[in-house]
Amino acid sequence: MSSDTRVFDLTNRHMGMMDNTPGFSMEERDPNNINLHLQVMWDDVIAEPEGIASRDCTWRTSYKCFRGAKHCCYRFLACLLGPCLACCLGCQFACLAFQHIWCNTPCLRQCKINCNFIRALNRVCAGAILAPCFDVCGTMFQRIRVRHGPMSEEDTKEQDLFTV
Repeated sequence: MSSDTRVFDLTNRHMGMMDNTPGFSMEERDPNNINLHLQVMWDDVIAEPEGIASRDCTWRTSYKCFRGAKHCCYRFLACLLGPCLACCLGCQFACLAFQHIWCNTPCLRQCKINCNFIRALNRVCAGAILAPCFDVCGTMFQRIRVRHGPMSEEDTKEQDLFTV
């Protein structure tokens, strides 16, 4: 096995060549911008309004403490919990994919097949029961004429059954 195909190198204790792995990038870690709502920069969290300000040394020291604590705590939590959570999330998404592939999609397909049968059954029943009723109603009302405005005497015909 060559060195550029190893994922974890025990001799150098660093990640091997993963540049060709789809979805993995060391430079762009949020390519789809799914965490834009997460504002954790100093300017986004702490701000002194105009007209009131602490001393410069207090401001600089507070900035360094904020930044150091944030990076240290985040890196510690990411190192401690990140791999475990990544494993749990991988299992959850695998279960979700399994559920959709093996359960939901076949169930939806079965429902579509059954609905197609029910649609055909309804079409046959409607053709056998409702179509004759509508044919009779159509025959009964085919001679009704609706006209807007006054009618003259010559427009009235004896074959008209109903005149409005």
